[in-house]
Amino acid sequence: MNANRWSHKVTEREKGERIDTLLPQLISSLSRSRAGKLIDDGCVKVNGRAIKRSYRLKVGDGIEVTIPPPESPVPEPEAMPLKIVYEDDYLMVVEKPAGTVVHPGAGHRRKTLVHGLLYHCREISGVGDFTRPGIVHRLDKDTSGLLVVAKKEETHRSLAESFKNRQIEKVYFAIVYGEMAKDEGIIDLPLGRHPRQRVIMSPRSRHPKEAVTEWKVKERLPAATWLEVHLRTGRTHQIRVHLNEAGHPVVGDPTYGRHKEIRRQAESLWKKNRIELPKRQLLHACRLCFLHPVTGVRLELTSPMPSDMVDFYLRLKDTGHV
Repeated sequence: MNANRWSHKVTEREKGERIDTLLPQLISSLSRSRAGKLIDDGCVKVNGRAIKRSYRLKVGDGIEVTIPPPESPVPEPEAMPLKIVYEDDYLMVVEKPAGTVVHPGAGHRRKTLVHGLLYHCREISGVGDFTRPGIVHRLDKDTSGLLVVAKKEETHRSLAESFKNRQIEKVYFAIVYGEMAKDEGIIDLPLGRHPRQRVIMSPRSRHPKEAVTEWKVKERLPAATWLEVHLRTGRTHQIRVHLNEAGHPVVGDPTYGRHKEIRRQAESLWKKNRIELPKRQLLHACRLCFLHPVTGVRLELTSPMPSDMVDFYLRLKDTGHV
C-alpha cells in the first residue's frame, strides 16, 4: 500500500495556528499525537521544508503531509544471535539478554526476540497471538534470563495453563539496595495498574490482583544484598514492585525506588569506592522448572548470573563489608 499524500494552503482564518494543532483539524484521521509524530519524522513540510511542532503558520504557507501506511502487526523474521538452552519439536527455552524486548510493541517494531525466534523457527508463526507468536510469558526489556517458547499450538495452550495454575517454578537472582533485616521472607501484596501512572504497577491500584513473592538471602554485600527470589504469582513488574515496597528496590531499577534514601546512601558509598553503577536493573531469571507438556518429563533449566551482574557483585566484594 502506498503512502497517502495531502496538501493544503493556509488561509487567513488559519494563520497563527501551531502546525501540530491545525493538522488534526484538517485531517480527521489524525490525532494530535499522531500529527506530532509525523512532524518529528519529517513527514510534514511547510513550503518544502521540515518544521517543528511549534511552527506557527502564515497565510499562504503550503503544507505537504505524507502519511505512511500502517506497519504490519505481523513481525517478520530477522537474523539475530539466540542462546538456546533447550529445544525439541514442541518447545524451546532461550536465554534473553538484558536490553532485548520480547515482542513488538509501541516503539519496538524491529529487533525483538520474536523476530529472532521467527528466523530460527518459522513454524512458531501460527502459535498463540500472531503479534507475539510462541511467547507464553515475558520478561522486562532490561531483565535477563530464561524464557520458554512454544512451537506448537497445543504446547502453547498447555504451558499457558501451567503458568496460570502456578505449576511452573520461576526463580530469579536480584541484587537489591541495602541489607535485608532477615534471611528470608514472603511478600504478599496485591498489585495492579497505578490509578494515575498507567505504565507502572502499584499496590494502590483500584483493581489489585493477588501477588506473592518469596525471597531468601544468598549473600550480604556492602550496602546491598544478593537475593534468590521465587515467584508464586506472575504479575507485571512483581519482583521490582514488591522489593521496592519492602524498602529494598532492585539495584539499577530506572522506575521503582529512585528517590529512596537507602538507594542514595548505597550509591554514595559505591561512588566513593569508584564502583560504576549498573546500566539496568540487576534482575535475572536463573531457573525454570516444569513438566514437559507432551513427554511429561520434568525439565530443570538454569542460567548463570550474566557478566554485568557478576562484575558488579565482584566489585562490591572487593570493597569489603561495611
